[in-house]
This record gives sequence, C-alpha cells and structure tokens, in this order.
Amino acid sequence: MSLSGAFYPAEPIARLIEELNRLPGIGPKSAQRLTFYLLRAPAEQVQALAEAIKALKERLQLCSVCLNITDSDPCTICSDPERDRTQICVVEEPIDILPLERTRKYKGLYHVLHGVIAPSEGIGPEELKIKELLTRLQNSQVTEVVLATNPNLEGEATAMYLQRLIAPLGIKVTRLARGLPYGGDLEYADDVTLSRALEGRQEM
Repeated sequence: MSLSGAFYPAEPIARLIEELNRLPGIGPKSAQRLTFYLLRAPAEQVQALAEAIKALKERLQLCSVCLNITDSDPCTICSDPERDRTQICVVEEPIDILPLERTRKYKGLYHVLHGVIAPSEGIGPEELKIKELLTRLQNSQVTEVVLATNPNLEGEATAMYLQRLIAPLGIKVTRLARGLPYGGDLEYADDVTLSRALEGRQEM
C-alpha cells in the first residue's frame, strides 16, 4: 500500500519510507522513524550513507575462490597464507562466515553455496555453487570439508547431498555438532555455541 498522499504530501519522504519498509526487519513505523531521522541529520551524514550504499553495489564482487562477497579478488581469507588450506567450511550465505570467524576457532578456508536445496521454492542443486566446490576439491590438498549449513530441513538435506558427492573423493566430511539447536540459524548463534559446535563436529 502506498504511503504517499494525504499522510505524506512530500513525495521524497513517502518514497524513502516505502523503500526502507522493503528491508527485512523494518516495518512501517521503523521506516518512518528512520526517514525522519535522516531528514533531521546533517547533510554530510546522509551523503556518507548514500555513498556507502552505492559503493556496496558498485565495488563488491564474488571471490573467485570461495565465492564470498569481497572488494578484492581473491578475498582476504583466501589470500591469507596463515589459513589452513586442508580444511574448507561450507556455508549457505556470506553472512554465515561472520559468526564463525568471531569464534576464532576455525582457521581453514570457506566455500559459500549462496543458498540451500529447497524444492518447494524451486531451488535445486544446479542453482547453488556446488559445481565450484567440487572443482576446488579436485586435485587439492583439502583433507576435510566441514558442512556448516543451518540445522533445519533444507540445511540438513543440502548437507546430506554434499556428503554423498564428497565422500567418494576420499575427503573427510564433518558436520557442526552439539550446541546448535535444530531449526536455528548460524547467523544468530552465539560465539560459545558456535565454538562448541566447531570443536564437536562429527564425521558424516
């Protein structure tokens, strides 16, 4: 429903409220508060926000190795000589890397699938970055793949699918273990829970 008209005669205000309302977690009231906050904010602050959003779309790309979002290729994790190149942790989305890195327990590399297998939504293995993962594993020094998909129906199905593909390559496949409740998302797990899940990962 449009928020323009009698309530907000100024078109730029109505437009910004509508655009902010499209963002996840921001309802109509939050969108209104943010809009009027920006309206009162110094021009320099608003300009800095606008430039940051623009740079987000113009300067970022996918790492050619792990497919994480980065402003350099390869990304800082893939190019770090201190990382353990015998391990690859597979996650659903780029945002899942952040909580794992905060634990400081995992020192290997990552691979981002950019989704999970979800037949009800028309998402099959072909829509994910699975082929790129298998290519990375061919003739590599990787000895363990840690499957860190979320502990829900789609995440479990994706993990099982990957396990069936990777196991014949002679590479150990493990899964994050205790501490992660079924149905919970990696993004919202606390550092201690994730640390224990990493330490207690089990071979599939």
